[in-house]
Amino acid sequence: MRSAFPRLLSPVTVGGVALRNRVVMGSMHTGLEDRDWHIDRLAAFFAERARGGVGLIVTGGYSPSREGWLSPFACALLTEADAHRHRAITDAVHAEGAKIALQILHAGRDSEVPISVSASAVTSPFSAFVPRELTEEGIETTIADHVRCAELAKLAGYDGIELMGGEGFLINQFLAPRTNHRTDRWGGSTENRQRLAVEIVRRTRQAMGPQFLISIRMSLAEFVEEGQTFDEIITLAKQLEAAGLDLINTDIGWHESRVPTIATSVPRAAFVRYTAEVKKHVSIPVVAANRINTPEVAEDILERGDADLIALARPLLADPDWVNKAAADKADEINTCIACNQACLDHTFTGKFVSCLVNPRACHETLLQLLPTRRAKRVAVVGAGPAGLAAAIGLAERGHRVELFEADDKIGGQFDLARRVPGKEEFNESIRYFTRKLELTGVRVHLNTRVTAEELAAGGWDEVVLATGVRPRMPDIPGIDHPMVLSYPELIRQERPVGKRVAVIGAGGIGFDVSEMLTAHGSTALNLEEWQQEWGVTADPQAPGQMTAPSVTPAVRDVTLLQRKSGAFGTTLGKSTGWIHRAALDAKGVQQVGGISYDGIDDRGVHISYGANHEHKRVIEVDNVVVCAGQESVRDLHAQLVYRGLPVHVIGGADEAAELDAKRAIDQGTRLAAAL
Repeated sequence: MRSAFPRLLSPVTVGGVALRNRVVMGSMHTGLEDRDWHIDRLAAFFAERARGGVGLIVTGGYSPSREGWLSPFACALLTEADAHRHRAITDAVHAEGAKIALQILHAGRDSEVPISVSASAVTSPFSAFVPRELTEEGIETTIADHVRCAELAKLAGYDGIELMGGEGFLINQFLAPRTNHRTDRWGGSTENRQRLAVEIVRRTRQAMGPQFLISIRMSLAEFVEEGQTFDEIITLAKQLEAAGLDLINTDIGWHESRVPTIATSVPRAAFVRYTAEVKKHVSIPVVAANRINTPEVAEDILERGDADLIALARPLLADPDWVNKAAADKADEINTCIACNQACLDHTFTGKFVSCLVNPRACHETLLQLLPTRRAKRVAVVGAGPAGLAAAIGLAERGHRVELFEADDKIGGQFDLARRVPGKEEFNESIRYFTRKLELTGVRVHLNTRVTAEELAAGGWDEVVLATGVRPRMPDIPGIDHPMVLSYPELIRQERPVGKRVAVIGAGGIGFDVSEMLTAHGSTALNLEEWQQEWGVTADPQAPGQMTAPSVTPAVRDVTLLQRKSGAFGTTLGKSTGWIHRAALDAKGVQQVGGISYDGIDDRGVHISYGANHEHKRVIEVDNVVVCAGQESVRDLHAQLVYRGLPVHVIGGADEAAELDAKRAIDQGTRLAAAL
């Protein structure tokens, strides 16, 4: 049967290395790289993606020297003993038919060690240390370190290496005027700033010969002030090809960029035009990357000739069988990455092992397994939000007989709300996936069914799972029942009209989502041109860092965001995405008022007090008030079921109703399914 994705799944040879298809698993630092005793877990992680059909895997970044560590004692490939340990990884991947390359990453000024070095003594926002400017001798040593690391990678069984030349790490620090202030032959002119990258490629090729893959990850759009122009990036690509490079892999932005690059609000395939332009100027293959999460989008890019291969990173956290499902014409069964960053990048930036919100097994393959059950049980799952869906599907996959009860007329719970927020349309994919999995696993679904404790007690269930979620908490404020007041579900579901002036009570994640929804005229995630204008992205090849002045569409409403506590707003938002939401509200002119108490709500609006002793009074005149003041667990059935002696398990929002946490909910549901 002919595949729906013939170009994506067609074989290709790159740098003498034959790949079974054009899907590259892009580099991700999982945290498992940093300690030798986790190498078996890392091997299992890669092997599962290789088994899932990926053509080429690129590891997380390994430093070629201690000066290049990302953090103290972080992963590095420095000795033959290190190389021999890596055989567990390369052997596992090769056994599943895939190829694998080691990424070499020198952190430069982004290193969190006091011996850090860079092109110039320019401090990074991510390190407390001022880097030492490399001497000529130090540069030569750094080049030799990269070559030696490539030799060790070959000894370890890797099919090639990828140089990290983007995201503001060392090679990129030499390339950009922002961080290269040198006046010698390694700085100043474009040719001089590019010399380090070219020399590393040239000498690595000389050392490794023609049958060893050499790739580079290049930031084709840097999105920083004093970054490279796109004309310089084209020149670099041609110079690297001449030096012996086999493959150019797209990277976008620096970590300090103030343009979002991989968040869910970024349009799909938003940066392919940069890859397509580079492809016009080189004869070696180029790889498209960033916000490509479905085989349909990937195939379209290849069909247009905009790239030769497609890199997926987080989509392969979400579903290790992504490629096999595409090959079997089962794309509707793919657990699609929703680009939330909550369990991947947010974990990286807080020192935790990477995983995935929609797939908690990612990086826990040896620890969290859904094995066939020895005794099939009858299990009732009450509630079809993220926790209940994860539990029902996991239990059914193991062989249990599962029925799912949902009071609403649709599945999804809080995901059904999230998908309606502009910029979060990707959550539709999760609901599509869960719907399909319920069908495939044979879970009986009862919608519009508010099951009672009596009915459950009479059902003869072996286990009952309560995943009944949350309800909005309505604070004790005089006038909270005023007709102008809406709960956040009422607003998001557009159950009632909303005026031009709105106050939002509560500045957590939902408060920010609601404020963005109230100010937006539509979703820029669905319109690439509008998104580029709002974030100041330009196609001008002479613009440093590919940036221009943003042009923000005026807000459709005047919104005031309120919180009781004083201090900064949005402190509970995700580490990697919070700044995006804060910047979006600032751009839309949302007023933020904190350190207040609520005196009441009436026809005029919201009456507040503020000041050290709340001695000052103010009325915020609005047409409507939207309450985003937290949630309360819905667990009315629990005590009744326990009283009747049923074995009951409480998960998700029903277990804990703090800030809405789909990551915890899906993880709890999956772990319960593995344990029962």
